[in-house]
Amino acid sequence: MSVYGASATRDRQAWLFGLTGPQFFLVLAAGFPTWMAIAMQQWLALLVLLPLWVVVGLLVCLPIRGHSAIQWIGVVFRHMSGLAFGWSRFQSKAAAGDLDLGNGDDDEGEAGEADLPGILAGIQIHDGPPMSGQTARPAIIQNHATRTWAATARIVHPGIGMSDEADRFRMGAGLTEMMEAATAGNQIDLVVVQVRTIPDDGTERAEWVRHNARPDEPEVSARVNAQLEAMTAGAAVRHEAFVTVVVREDVINKDAKRAGRGVIGRARILYSVLAEVEARLTGSIGCTRVNWLDTSELAVAIRTGFEPGDLPALADADIHHREDPSIAAGGPVAAAGPTNASTAMRSYRHGEWESVSSTILLPRKGARMGALARVLVPSQPGERRALTVFYRPVSQQAADRSTGRAQMSAVMAGTLREKAGKVERAKDRSSVGKLADRDEKLERGRSLVKVASAVSITVPAGWNVQDFGRRLDASIRISGFTPLPLDGAHDAAFAVSAIPLGAGLPKKRR
Repeated sequence: MSVYGASATRDRQAWLFGLTGPQFFLVLAAGFPTWMAIAMQQWLALLVLLPLWVVVGLLVCLPIRGHSAIQWIGVVFRHMSGLAFGWSRFQSKAAAGDLDLGNGDDDEGEAGEADLPGILAGIQIHDGPPMSGQTARPAIIQNHATRTWAATARIVHPGIGMSDEADRFRMGAGLTEMMEAATAGNQIDLVVVQVRTIPDDGTERAEWVRHNARPDEPEVSARVNAQLEAMTAGAAVRHEAFVTVVVREDVINKDAKRAGRGVIGRARILYSVLAEVEARLTGSIGCTRVNWLDTSELAVAIRTGFEPGDLPALADADIHHREDPSIAAGGPVAAAGPTNASTAMRSYRHGEWESVSSTILLPRKGARMGALARVLVPSQPGERRALTVFYRPVSQQAADRSTGRAQMSAVMAGTLREKAGKVERAKDRSSVGKLADRDEKLERGRSLVKVASAVSITVPAGWNVQDFGRRLDASIRISGFTPLPLDGAHDAAFAVSAIPLGAGLPKKRR
């Protein structure tokens, strides 16, 4: 059994009684009037102020579905503001009749401009130059909001279901080496791994059978195969995996100026990073194929993320395009998004589909490699699940500062607990030990990586999406993890968990 994440620590360490620094000082500040009443022996005022202090403490500290009451008030206020100003509704230019497709030239019209909702609105997709030694022209994803550049690859991996412990350890070590190389290079800002489980409509199988069926097949065999296909067609699913590499503009800006400026210069710097990542993926990690998506292929990946029901038609067009190039395959980037979308407090509707999303909290004791496989198993034919894991390499300087602050917080927390007479628990000692272990590993040249994950479930809009959201949370808990539903932010959560554009989770908590 290969267990990973056992040495992981939280981003922010609790100080006293499970409180973070801001919570601790906010509770102290709220109790100042109470202390003043005690000092001045105003007992009547104390009877009024003490319950108010308790109420403020509960609002600040008591978590409800992962957030305090004050945070929930902020979420509700922002959601109501979005509804009032129309920010939570989206209609594409194509649906409104405002899309100018031009004359087919990439430099004219708006067919090459992405028209996406929410946090994806600032994304622009460019046709990159051909890669060295290849005819492929990967799509270059520019995010104006976060000032990043990215490229996405569709990968094929044999999986770890039949792998023994040695193979799993090798794959885990390969991922570690890739993250350490990313930290040393200081160019990669984010590596996003996304797996989507989608209903298999049988289009590709039907095409394969049409080309490979034998006309002299026995009647009994044909009848048995037809019955088996009819029984399994409704429950059949397929997996597709993507890897997105994101670099920051402020990091590659100087090198890009020397490489040709503009999109071409950024693409050349990005290609050198992609080549290194591809070598790692096809090496010890075990991927058998890495295909960097061009603009048309990326448009299909985006479209099937928002509209899973369009996959059969797109797959059929791609199959016939191989035989007859005159048949159009793929589609313009401008038409890749949903025709309309709307955000509710506990769900996100895009086109004729509705989604619920959650983040996944890593268990304190670590997890077995492949434990999240159950999360990707649909509970009913017709639903789609998507899981995305974000790896953010941390520079050595930032890792040293973060570890130093965490150790100082842990020591201060221990001192405060001792002064308060609270017994030190095993988890407190474990937290201090993990921080010391992290410090030792950093000193030996290892790297620090921040890991986050998000998962979404998508069903037709007519279904009870809240019921499927509860099924998703149950799958996460059965896998040994803790779900945290992202109520009030399901649009952003869906964008990062189901659309392979490298839009990561926020770096800072708001």
